[in-house]
Amino acid sequence: MLKIGLTGGIGSGKSTVAKVFEVLGIPVYYADDVARSIMNDDPDLKAQIIHHFGAAAYEGGPLNRKYIAQIVFNSEEKLALMNSLVHPATIRAGEQWMAQQTDPYAIKEAAIIFESGTQSQLDYMIGVYAPDALRIHRTMQRDNVTREAVIARMDKQISQSIKMRLCDFVITNDEQQAVIPQVMQVHERLLALNAHLATP
Repeated sequence: MLKIGLTGGIGSGKSTVAKVFEVLGIPVYYADDVARSIMNDDPDLKAQIIHHFGAAAYEGGPLNRKYIAQIVFNSEEKLALMNSLVHPATIRAGEQWMAQQTDPYAIKEAAIIFESGTQSQLDYMIGVYAPDALRIHRTMQRDNVTREAVIARMDKQISQSIKMRLCDFVITNDEQQAVIPQVMQVHERLLALNAHLATP
């Protein structure tokens, strides 16, 4: 089975592309969703987050994402600290999930695959590209945050142009080009690569 990474900058529409692969029957691991779940359900991790970021991190019950975002996206040190707490648990969960899959290929969808160095565990990388202005607009609408807040988050990720050059396949999600035919093309290519590997 091929292990595939699916990545892109904030607001690129990674999840939209991932859902198309799911419709095609391909299993997808959503790293951000798992990270959120772990941060809410793992008592040891919750205790560490409260220790480093204060009780307000869980004010009202679940993780206060807006509060955490205001801290980590304005401090390189705090972002590195949060990543050092959350990433190991999320990566372990992803490896366990991937080991259980039996399809020709499975996808790990995550924003910071290259930033975390986990691309070395994957066979191929798919990048999702969208123009910066569209990414900013989408994220402002989705998260109800300011333009400045979105740009601050973007600045913490590897630049989109570098990220796309590092990928084996690039899907453009700019609301001009149809996404489904691009996904189908990548899907057929990955099935062919898997068949080639399976041939004695």
